[in-house]
Amino acid sequence: MDIETLYGDWLKMHQEQSRGERLRRLKLVEKQGYAEKVFWTQVWHPAMGDSDNLIPEFEVADFKDGRRFLDFAYLKEHFRVCFEIDGYGPHWRNAGRTAFSDERMRQNHLVIDGWKVIRFSFDDVKEKPRQCQQVIQQLFGRWLSLSANDLNDLSVLEKEAIRMAARNGGQLKPVQLYPCLGIGRKRVEKLLRDLVQKGWLIPDSGTKRICRYRVAELRKVTF
Repeated sequence: MDIETLYGDWLKMHQEQSRGERLRRLKLVEKQGYAEKVFWTQVWHPAMGDSDNLIPEFEVADFKDGRRFLDFAYLKEHFRVCFEIDGYGPHWRNAGRTAFSDERMRQNHLVIDGWKVIRFSFDDVKEKPRQCQQVIQQLFGRWLSLSANDLNDLSVLEKEAIRMAARNGGQLKPVQLYPCLGIGRKRVEKLLRDLVQKGWLIPDSGTKRICRYRVAELRKVTF
């Protein structure tokens, strides 16, 4: 399935789960949301591989007792990230001082409420997608940061596999390890089995042939 079809299916799934103002906004994103589509297809999906915890047009309480919508929200356990895509168009060039101040105060209150706020310009999303991918991977890599003591019981290859999982949002696919570790399929399979036995990884997809693993919950530390 091509990436644009995946994006369309993901967006429709959220439309089916929505109503009211959020549904209206999601339909508008489907018709006119070029920036959102480019972010998902060129930045998010290549960087993370899935969108299970990414929510478009997420509604939050406003500091003025109203409601606001975030471009994208990532929600998992106690980890909350707001991703905003800012276009340098008439909306910002012509924004008055009140609108400018209101936007900054909105972001301040998100941070106070425990959100991490990541903003990308649309120019960077479109022209420098790899740079944006790296920002996201670094963010999740810190979330899954591991101390030297935690890694002492692992081999060099096992440590690198766990670090790769940390850079990829806590998920790891066997096919990612072949070129990066320079070892064959049988050694990769044994390495992954050992990491499961040591409590570092949990099979996350498949039964007879596991095609994805995730870092065990007890290894995750929020910051």
